[in-house]
Amino acid sequence: MVPTIGIDYTPAYEQGGGIGRLVRELMAALAALDQTTDYRLFVAGAVGSRLPSAPAPNFTWKPTRLTPMWLARLWHRARLPIPVEVFTGQMSLYHATDFVLPPTRSSTRTLLTVHDLSFVRVPETASPGLRRYLDAVVPRSVQRADHVLADSTATKNDLIEIYNTPPEKITVLLSGLTPQFKPVRDPAQLRAVRERYHLGETPYILSVGTVQPRKNYARLIEALAHLRAEKHDVHLVIVGGKGWLEDPIYAALQQHNVEKYVHFTGFAAESDLPAIYSGALCCALPSLYEGFGLPVLEAMGCGIPVVTSAISSLPEVAGDAAILVNPYSVEAIVDALRRIIEDSTLRSHLVDLGTARAQTFTWERSAQQLMALYNQMLKQ
Repeated sequence: MVPTIGIDYTPAYEQGGGIGRLVRELMAALAALDQTTDYRLFVAGAVGSRLPSAPAPNFTWKPTRLTPMWLARLWHRARLPIPVEVFTGQMSLYHATDFVLPPTRSSTRTLLTVHDLSFVRVPETASPGLRRYLDAVVPRSVQRADHVLADSTATKNDLIEIYNTPPEKITVLLSGLTPQFKPVRDPAQLRAVRERYHLGETPYILSVGTVQPRKNYARLIEALAHLRAEKHDVHLVIVGGKGWLEDPIYAALQQHNVEKYVHFTGFAAESDLPAIYSGALCCALPSLYEGFGLPVLEAMGCGIPVVTSAISSLPEVAGDAAILVNPYSVEAIVDALRRIIEDSTLRSHLVDLGTARAQTFTWERSAQQLMALYNQMLKQ
């Protein structure tokens, strides 16, 4: 009998950031590997006419017009035991891909992905309403799930320490690097992207991620001010949508008088990202916490050096192919960026290390691991 596996595709449908990209890429890789299992892709807040073609013939859309917010109210605030099978049909296994597990029938095996526990580790960087919701729902979901996927060993360790989750209940599933993230050398393409996002002609430091406190943009802006005071003519480009608690980030622009040198592009089209990375002097991701940190890999794939934090999952991703810094120290961030700006030999060395490092992360490998886990869970 062919197993039926339901997967929450909602993050891929509605999110342009890292979690959305992770789910999209993982499902595409899974579709390329498995043409026999019956996959049902649950999508909240969707209508059939707006959905793209399914990844493969054995993947079926299971949309509902109910939005994620309404489902959260019904499932997690009102605690109504409406099983997700009402939307997907009967399943052998359900994979909740974004922190929370909906009600399921007792016969359905359940897998939950927890990307990070930043709302616990750095609570000041999360909006109060979201933090209260996650603090209530995530531990309950982790406890209910038959098995949990973590984006990194750092997140697995947090699950064990904070929620007392048994280690044998957690599998680490690392992300991959999409093949499109490779160096762009065509001057016309690089120039077109600069023009499209109004980046000017000046060398720029790039940071990618939603505009929110966890990304540590205020300190990165202060670091830029120090570099410019040292007569380094560089700009800062921040690619990411508006987030929350961002007022101090924008206030830092005025405080350090660098409004003219910092560019907020908003979300950039995924097809433009390789050229945006390739045109940068380096990528800086001094986050206060990351569940994985996909921009580190993307930057390495595009052939630019990386400065990132020496905490949470980022050392797992970067290995020895980046400069690791204390994200709470502006001086450390400035020093790392200064070294990259001034030392061409160091830049070349980091690019070589990063290129080799990025090639070890593939979505095919991630999908193979996920398939193996599905099969293991279905046999239990």
